[in-house]
Amino acid sequence: MKTSDLFHQFSISSAQAVGSSWTFVMALAVIVVWAITGPLFDYSDTWQLLINTGTTIVTFLMVFLIQNAQNRDAEATQLKLDELIRAQKGARNNMMDLEDVSDEELSRLKQEFARMGEHPDDPVRQRLRRSLGRASSRGQQDQQGKSLAHQPTPMAARAPRRQKQFDESSRRVHAQQQWT
Repeated sequence: MKTSDLFHQFSISSAQAVGSSWTFVMALAVIVVWAITGPLFDYSDTWQLLINTGTTIVTFLMVFLIQNAQNRDAEATQLKLDELIRAQKGARNNMMDLEDVSDEELSRLKQEFARMGEHPDDPVRQRLRRSLGRASSRGQQDQQGKSLAHQPTPMAARAPRRQKQFDESSRRVHAQQQWT
């Protein structure tokens, strides 16, 4: 077995153990025992050095374990997102390697997406408006000739619509669960 595999297994096991409530209780017990023994050792420098050294060593080692776990989680999440981009028709495949671009390029893309989201003809905005039952940004007007696109929907009208959407999606999920 390779060293990286051994470290990976050790890292996973340690992260699971350290993240448990029992580990917290054990650490709390160590601190309580240390505090209780203070008068026995007259709060000496050695007594203080013991807890300082112990916590420093544990913290130092935990940094590497936590970083390893976060790196693996981030890589797995990135692979899952890449798969979703590949599977989505019309998605830009060049987005799959964004973790490798410069900070300037990321800033430029962020501004581009912000501008796209602000545009009234943005397809995502149009779908959202349709799904919420609002007027599209072009052409629909009320009886006085005012555009309906920028008028907020009253709260009383939103609640039943949201409840209806929730009920419909709940039925779909329930129906899917019956077949799986």
